[in-house]
Amino acid sequence: MNNSWNKVIYKLWSPVYDKIFNSHLFLDARKRMFEELDFHDHAKVLFVGVGTGADLELIKNLDLEITAIDLSADMLKKAMGKFDDASINFLEMDAQHMEFANESFDHVVGSLVLSVVPDANECLREMIRVVKGEGKIILFDKFISKDERLSLPKKLLRPIIRFLGTDIGLRFEDLFSGHGDIMEIEEDQPIMLNGMYRKIIISKRL
Repeated sequence: MNNSWNKVIYKLWSPVYDKIFNSHLFLDARKRMFEELDFHDHAKVLFVGVGTGADLELIKNLDLEITAIDLSADMLKKAMGKFDDASINFLEMDAQHMEFANESFDHVVGSLVLSVVPDANECLREMIRVVKGEGKIILFDKFISKDERLSLPKKLLRPIIRFLGTDIGLRFEDLFSGHGDIMEIEEDQPIMLNGMYRKIIISKRL
């Protein structure tokens, strides 16, 4: 995967994305993601890889300063069409190289983005950089378990699936291992498909 190819892939995905990833199992999972989150008023919240804005529709608090970024102009256009009367700041931006100052946001939300970007390590590093010292990073994504070895069929399918815009062999523990000295895991729970999709909340060690 690379950014240029991802722009092409998600231009193709954008007309049907909501029908697949914002309905049925995925919609239920997204609801579970946010049902226990209650952002404080006036919190600055960054949505990384916001896509068509599926997560934004589930936020309870209305009094938030929301910034939403995505690499795909076509996906952003879909999101902006849903919230044309809202004060959300939509920006076309690479999640691996965010144009924000350090510690700019109280919360950073990343749904189905680490498994999509070309360099998940760099994306997570950027999330950590822009979240405030007492802030939280909320992740919803698909990861293989820490002890899982990819089966031969998955190994063969992985490059094909990556070509279509996502990675089925990403291990969160490998990503997190480089940040354990400054970050801690507050929550890690299975949320869909027998734990293939997980809700993970991390924060900075104080």
